[in-house]
Amino acid sequence: LFHSIVLLCFIGISISLKNKEYAEKQPNIIYILSDDLGYSDVGFTNGFVETPNLNRLAMEGVQLTQSYVQQVCSPTRGALMSGRYPFHTGMQHEVIYPGQPWGLPLDEVIIPQVLKEYNYSTHAVGKWHMGMHKWAFTPLYRGFDDFFGYYLGGQNYDSHRNEKGLDLRSDYYDKDGKFVDELRWDLDGRYSAELYSDHTVDLVNKLKSQEDPFFIYLAYQSVHAPHMVPQRYIDQYSSHITDKKQQVFAAMVSSMDEGIGNITKALESTGLADNTIIVFSSDNGGNVNCVGEVTSSNYPYRGGKRALYEGGVKSPSFIWGRNRLSPAKSDAMIHVTDWLPTFWSLGSLQGRLKPNNPIKTKPLDGVDQWLAISENLPSNRTEFVINIDPKPVACGHRVPHAGLRWNEWKLIIGQGGPPSGWYPAPSLTDLENPCGPHDSYIELYNIIEDPSETRNVSDKYPDIVKMLTEKI
Repeated sequence: LFHSIVLLCFIGISISLKNKEYAEKQPNIIYILSDDLGYSDVGFTNGFVETPNLNRLAMEGVQLTQSYVQQVCSPTRGALMSGRYPFHTGMQHEVIYPGQPWGLPLDEVIIPQVLKEYNYSTHAVGKWHMGMHKWAFTPLYRGFDDFFGYYLGGQNYDSHRNEKGLDLRSDYYDKDGKFVDELRWDLDGRYSAELYSDHTVDLVNKLKSQEDPFFIYLAYQSVHAPHMVPQRYIDQYSSHITDKKQQVFAAMVSSMDEGIGNITKALESTGLADNTIIVFSSDNGGNVNCVGEVTSSNYPYRGGKRALYEGGVKSPSFIWGRNRLSPAKSDAMIHVTDWLPTFWSLGSLQGRLKPNNPIKTKPLDGVDQWLAISENLPSNRTEFVINIDPKPVACGHRVPHAGLRWNEWKLIIGQGGPPSGWYPAPSLTDLENPCGPHDSYIELYNIIEDPSETRNVSDKYPDIVKMLTEKI
């Protein structure tokens, strides 16, 4: 018994010393963003899809049970990169469609620009969708050293074409410092999830020899429509899922999970895993509206992509960092705008390192959440604006709407959806997909007591409605 106690003490001291050692190092950071992934589409949230690699990272890291994003794609990406609410950047309304002349404003300072001031190399892989009508809006002009992926919102997974043509490219600076935008005609027929995973593995192998830390932004196309995937991924579901569309959707998630597993293996084999932080998130809820047959699941949460309900904005998320984080579940309220200041804090060693040049951002809506996450402390925020949008959206709200979360309370003005119903996971065959109640002009929910948003209590608490309305 004595020897066991001594051994446990020694292990505890070793871990403590190791954690202290890594606290003095700038971490490598990999932010992984899935597209249209529902809250219950992964194993670590009790979903039906087999995601062993994501599950392992989630169980070894900190699962973020109150992690929020925006209700749709481009607004989330802009909020992530800028640390500012979409209604502050003009991105609160909708996604950027082909040919539209707008994007994340150029006077917004974004994550790679911040981290480069602390000597990070910066790399973007996958979906951009923050502007492309001028070169100035594309990744290399926004602080990334290189980019492999596509500029727009969706395309064929194999041909990499949309209605405007091929949109798969490698952007880089050549040996003379000249910007190169190389269209990748040679990759026709290669499945995108595999391409982006393999490219990230190659990046990790390349970066192992550099002394400076790196930031990789990996934005998968998966699982955005069109739903398509190589047969070998479908085969693993053919014995226990009978619906063909559900087989394909599950297989798409599994292909992404396999790629993430390959990336973590590369981190291990290169010796970079010990000093790397990985964050995983979805850009919005699963798409359960305007898609025909529903295959994604946000259950038990209400709504989905485009809705202000929990199913539209609550993300399956975790953060992994072997020598900085102990396995835990954190109920801290975290918003997608928080990642810029959190990465800033990590990259600057909590302010102990000074930037190469002064960094002048606009007022940030995000807050540094590192201590809340790493020490399992309360969140540094008690509220966040879900959205404020005065215009209707196709397949979404038809009147101006706004939403605010404050402590346990959530106020929605206008329409919270559509979608407004509850869409069960495919394995829950004893439940039907209800269309849900009609949206009210004012909706108030206690998210702690009623996370599925089944009881609108706005009539019961008029003072809270008044206070939150004034905040909006």
